[in-house]
Amino acid sequence: MAVNRRDVVKGMAMGGAAITSSAAAAAPGGDKIVHHVFFWLKRPDSSADRDQLIAGLRTLAGVEVVRSLQIGVPASTEQRDVVDSSFHVSELIVFDNVVDQKIYQDHPVHQAFVAKCGHLWRKVIVYDMKTV
Repeated sequence: MAVNRRDVVKGMAMGGAAITSSAAAAAPGGDKIVHHVFFWLKRPDSSADRDQLIAGLRTLAGVEVVRSLQIGVPASTEQRDVVDSSFHVSELIVFDNVVDQKIYQDHPVHQAFVAKCGHLWRKVIVYDMKTV
């Protein structure tokens, strides 16, 4: 099949536009924020409490600035000195920038989650990072 030079140039232009578009999305002030939260339940043996916390966490996807939401429990990976699997439930959320993370913190859906599920945990640790 013969390749037309115009098709090659057109393809290069489209690829360049895609690169430019993704570079614009990562412009200054657009650094992604990864919000990783670890929960320790007051009653770790209660599957009902764990399920209620997970259900509550799922509601956070309803906040319009949430770009990605992952919810999990400790994995049964190899136990090593550097692995802390003492938590019971974890959630990882990605935001486009720090402004969106603040919108999320103040959002009624997040506030309702804390009010409804806060009694379930005895400890919470948050790790927020800016992607580089």
